[in-house]
This record gives sequence, C-alpha cells and structure tokens, in this order.
Amino acid sequence: MKLIIGNKKYSSWSFRPWIAMRVKGIAFDEELIPFDDDAGNPAIKAATPAGKVPVLVDGELVVWESLAILEYLADRFPDAGFWPEEIAARARARSMAHEMHGGFGALRSECPMNMAREVRPIAVSDGVRRDVARIEQLWSEALDASGGPFLLGDFSNADAMFAPVVNRLEIYALSTHEAVSRYSAAMKALPAWSEWDAAGRAEPWIVEQDEA
Repeated sequence: MKLIIGNKKYSSWSFRPWIAMRVKGIAFDEELIPFDDDAGNPAIKAATPAGKVPVLVDGELVVWESLAILEYLADRFPDAGFWPEEIAARARARSMAHEMHGGFGALRSECPMNMAREVRPIAVSDGVRRDVARIEQLWSEALDASGGPFLLGDFSNADAMFAPVVNRLEIYALSTHEAVSRYSAAMKALPAWSEWDAAGRAEPWIVEQDEA
C-alpha cells in the first residue's frame, strides 16, 4: 500500500491515517507531495482523484478522504483494532470521529496545525472557545469512561482523528484542562508521533496561510 500525503508540518488530514497505520503496524510506502504554492501543487491534483491529500493506494484501489481511509483500514485489517471491538465503544468512537470530521470549524480555521510552531497564544474567537470547551468535554468523558490512556482505552481511529487537535491545543495554549494534559501526554509519547513531529520540523517549506 502507498499513502500519499502533504506537508508533515501542516497537513492535519494526512496526519490522521498516517499515525493510525504507524501505531497499528501496517506496512506502507509514503509519498509526500508538498502544497507549497498558493494555487496548490499541480502534482497533488494529478496524483489524487479529489485533488487533495491524503490518498491511500492499495493495488488498483484508490481511497481518498481521511475518515474513509480509516474505515477502509478497519475493514482491510479487522484484527488490528482500528475500532474498538465492543459495540457500544465502537459506536462512541465512530461518533467522536465523525464529530471531528464535520465539526470544529472555528478551531480548524483560526488555529492551523503546525508541528514547528513555538507555543504562543493568539487572540481567538468565541467560536474557537466553544470548540475547545466541547473537545475538553469529549476527551474528559471518554477518558473517564475508558480509563485511558487513549479515548476508548486502546488507540483507535478516534484518536487518529483527534491527533492534530493535540498539536493545536498545545501550540496556541488553548487549554489547561486536566484531561487535555493527560491525553496529550499519551499521544505525544507514541513513537509514531515523534517520527511525524521530527519530520515536520525538518521540512523547508513555509505556507504563509498556515503560519498563524
């Protein structure tokens, strides 16, 4: 399999399936196409059906969109634990993943993921504050119910979907909630996190619109 991704410094959607596959030990080749120009790198549009990253190529099959890739991986590797085995926990994980996929627009818009950014607060809107409060609630309730260290106990697709949020909450100093600190520490302790983080910090490309 091959995973086509964008810049590790900025590409939150690429980070999601990448970290899930690394944590679950799924072998894949990686192709990074940087989006380092204002119009979008034409190579991305040529390589992917939607003109966006990430894209997973598995033989003749092409799967795009982060959550669709994560769902495909769960089907392709049913014993890897991409979703919790217990049906209620799986439903909760899917609910959280889909809420992340379709929500938190203010946070995503005002506070881009940036693996190389120094920790420094910025002025944010009430919309961002509401998004952060909801994330604090989600993470706190999930960790209390599962016992951690990840949202549903073991690492799942729900954690992959929220991985970029860990970076956002840290670098913009958006939360001091205990659950955020505890969960962020567990995520950042993953070898896969360290691998992605180091690569993102080493990238030479600067995308000004993502330098909030």
